Amino acid sequence: VCQMKRKRILYEAEDDVLNIWLSDKHFDYAEDEDGIIIHYTKDKEPVYIEILDASRFLNRQKVWLQRSAPAVAQEIRVKRK
Repeated sequence: VCQMKRKRILYEAEDDVLNIWLSDKHFDYAEDEDGIIIHYTKDKEPVYIEILDASRFLNRQKVWLQRSAPAVAQEIRVKRK
């Protein structure tokens, strides 16, 4: 079992970026898909995810949840800009 040395999830309010570490492994490259940047090892294993404009992203997910699972959506509170 790999022990994480740093926090797994960190929100940077000043930049509105959500950082998610999946592993402490070194990443070699990244791919950006509409403001979601996924960092991979040379073996294509995802290690770290950055979600840019996180408030907007999470609000879009909340709208989807309101249609799909209204009870869950009520529990999610995201700061609106």
